[in-house]
Amino acid sequence: MRVRLPSPLDSYTGGLRDVDLPGADLGAVLDALDARWPGVKFRIVDERGCLRRHINLFVNTDMVTDLGRRLSPTDEVMIVAALSGG
Repeated sequence: MRVRLPSPLDSYTGGLRDVDLPGADLGAVLDALDARWPGVKFRIVDERGCLRRHINLFVNTDMVTDLGRRLSPTDEVMIVAALSGG
């Protein structure tokens, strides 16, 4: 499935923004991402296995927080790094 990556992960991915990765659910997709670029998953998920506060995941157009969310091969996953400031 197509996975779209945010620019804050450029140092891991060498600037790639779109990759095709396998995975039956979001957790498996993140595992595949980490297998390709070790350490990248920890930028998305904390040590408790929860999404980091500044990360949003979308499957197609739906924002998702459940890493167990089942996926179909035609789904598109988008990882978005939220901006903050004041």
